[in-house]
Amino acid sequence: MDHGAGRGKPQGLPGHRVNRRSRIVRGHVPMMITDVEDFFTRGCGRCARFDTPDCSVRQWTAGLAALRRICRAMKLEETVKWAHPCYTHAGRNIAIIGALRGDFRLSFFNAALMKDPDGVLERQGENTKHPDMIRFRSNEQVDEREANIRAYLAEAMAYAEQGLKPPKEEGGFDLPDELVEALDADPDLAEAFHALTPGRQRSYVIALGSAKTAQTRLNRIAKFRDRIIAGKGAMER
Repeated sequence: MDHGAGRGKPQGLPGHRVNRRSRIVRGHVPMMITDVEDFFTRGCGRCARFDTPDCSVRQWTAGLAALRRICRAMKLEETVKWAHPCYTHAGRNIAIIGALRGDFRLSFFNAALMKDPDGVLERQGENTKHPDMIRFRSNEQVDEREANIRAYLAEAMAYAEQGLKPPKEEGGFDLPDELVEALDADPDLAEAFHALTPGRQRSYVIALGSAKTAQTRLNRIAKFRDRIIAGKGAMER
């Protein structure tokens, strides 16, 4: 898209304006980063504490940098998904980094496959079906657990190379891949979604299933997020 001089303001999504310096889209939805460097210096952009001294990433700078170093040393590809650093391999999401006030964590996709021989994985919340994250409560713990981190990343990478996915759970229904990835990447969303009644969960599966493209499904998930957090179904107001 050409934004040459004299051609007016940069174009973006309807109702949004584009901040060139930060590469963050602002508008009627929360600000979310699109450049991975922003996460490590400014935050994810999902709340008002973004780019302030109170942002959660500020207290975990050293630990987050250490996690990033390990992921990159494992030859994982680094990108931004759901406003967080996401690491991929063989065309699959492997793990994602997040930071909260009380801890920071490395969360694994397709966690039902993980064997967890060292018992280091924890559930994101009481409604999370499978232990899926390594939680750190001090910056020093990353170096202390580096052997565990590398082993678990290698395990997840091997599953990606083999094309393995968790089996469908009995009595469940298939979730769109984009929704599975969004739940894996967003602990609050996952906790809220798994707390929904089966009927409400199914309403989102139906709403997303009618989308013709992956991007449309991603856009709908972003639109549905607040509704899911509020405990409502796709058609509820």
